[in-house]
Amino acid sequence: MVFQLGSALLDVCVLAILARQDSYGYSLTSELKNVMSISESTLYPVLRRLQKEGLLTTYDQAYQGRNRRYYRITEAGHRRLREYQEEWRSFKARLDHILEEETK
Repeated sequence: MVFQLGSALLDVCVLAILARQDSYGYSLTSELKNVMSISESTLYPVLRRLQKEGLLTTYDQAYQGRNRRYYRITEAGHRRLREYQEEWRSFKARLDHILEEETK
């Protein structure tokens, strides 16, 4: 991908995925790889930071004899996601205006 992705865009993508359903790190990474180049080693610090900010919580669930850590969005995370979505729509409209305006 040519465009650099900032931390806010990564945050909103993680929050949006988790707003649909709880997920664990590998699954989140796999879904994010559909739209951006990311590794688990990049994602886990983001998850820890979002958790520290109170936007995510975690719980462990047994899977094939091991515990798998799941992430769940909090109410504060939902509020932040809505803020990000509003900002994204505004930013996208301004960017579309520049990129898609035909020359006269």
